[in-house]
Amino acid sequence: MTEKSTADKPQGSSALVSEQGKTTIADQVVAKIAGIATREVSGVFSLGGGVSRTVGAIRERIPGSRTNFGQGVSVEVGERQAAVDLDVVADYGIAIADLAAGVRRNVIDAVERMTGLEVTEVNIVVHDVHLEGDSDSDSEDDSRVE
Repeated sequence: MTEKSTADKPQGSSALVSEQGKTTIADQVVAKIAGIATREVSGVFSLGGGVSRTVGAIRERIPGSRTNFGQGVSVEVGERQAAVDLDVVADYGIAIADLAAGVRRNVIDAVERMTGLEVTEVNIVVHDVHLEGDSDSDSEDDSRVE
């Protein structure tokens, strides 16, 4: 590479912008990557606050529907950077600080590797702690009447 080509590059440029064109990555793509990366971390029971988890559980029961991997994830995507906000339910007994560090590491690695965007921050809100045998689907399946 010559000195001219590196000097001509704008400061902070990325592989997404070149002389041949510009690649734009949609918010939902980054949200899906972040959601999958979060679910891969041991100790994450689910994503989303109470209402979004309930809606997601209902949606998943509809025949032919798919899991919404972006549930509980909101992102802000720019030309070169992305910020991620996650709503998480942790398994009981997991150190939440360690869980958050693992989620951050996995989300940053996945988003940066797959998109070329720099992840500026990953904010995590732990909405609940899941106890064994205490799931949303159990309470709906155990009806008092048939």
